[in-house]
Amino acid sequence: MFRVLTAICIALMVMPQMSAAQTRERIGYGRLINNDYIATGQDRWRSGSVASSRVWGRGWAGALPYDIGDILELRLGAEIIAPENLVNPAAGDRPYATALSLGLHTHFQRAGLEMAMGGDVVMTGPQTRLDDLQAGFHDLVGVDKASRLTRAAQVGNGIHPTLVGEAGREVALAAGARMRPFIEARAGAETLLRAGVDVTLGDLGQGELLVRDPVTGQRYRSVKGDAAGFAFVMGGDIAAVSDSVFLPASSGVVVRDARTRLRAGMHWQGDRAAVFYGLTWLGKEFEGQREGQVLGSIRLDLNF
Repeated sequence: MFRVLTAICIALMVMPQMSAAQTRERIGYGRLINNDYIATGQDRWRSGSVASSRVWGRGWAGALPYDIGDILELRLGAEIIAPENLVNPAAGDRPYATALSLGLHTHFQRAGLEMAMGGDVVMTGPQTRLDDLQAGFHDLVGVDKASRLTRAAQVGNGIHPTLVGEAGREVALAAGARMRPFIEARAGAETLLRAGVDVTLGDLGQGELLVRDPVTGQRYRSVKGDAAGFAFVMGGDIAAVSDSVFLPASSGVVVRDARTRLRAGMHWQGDRAAVFYGLTWLGKEFEGQREGQVLGSIRLDLNF
């Protein structure tokens, strides 16, 4: 299985050069780390995740191109999902789950709409080895790790092809203020239809390519400009959920058919450093979940 994923990764990485070897170049890189510990000091449910994007294109002029495929994004992700108590989960809590994802997406525009579409291959279960990674880290810092019983009951091995599409339109509200309503659809590892809005106060981010983190909905900078400054962002969305491999019927847990998120954060760009920190409230995702949770998101760039 790892050989298959390695072959897919290599193919996706060389595809941009193969399609336009003379003109296409890497124009951006973005990433975001999410964890509930850096927000509330807890370790539960949507416990931790990483999203990473590498972007290729025929240059960047501050706006999305018209043609599909001119901008290609290699998207990588990893996530650990856990019950509220890792050692002795309560009856009715969600099962432990891990996921690794690899995808190829394209960004373009049509009639003023910013569009993104593509596909991911999502691998779940012990084959990801993320449960071992978390256990080793918890041993290192001296905190409880998932018990043998918790890991034995985790979401099983699987490969889940997932289609993702988003359309949004940026609307100027005032000088330095803009709003971007959007809709998003996912079909595969999780199948849902989402609608929401993002609001930005500040000039930072204009003329850049931002990619949406799948867990929090925070948008991280992937093709960046040179200007220093800051931007305060906030937003929210609601999703109609059909199903989720992370909440299988075999676990006895029932997926809630509506899912909400509220978020806020701050981007700052200096001459040699850039920082983002954000907070996201995630509403309940399954029946019996006693409350929502707050995740922290962080990115730090240092140029020496």
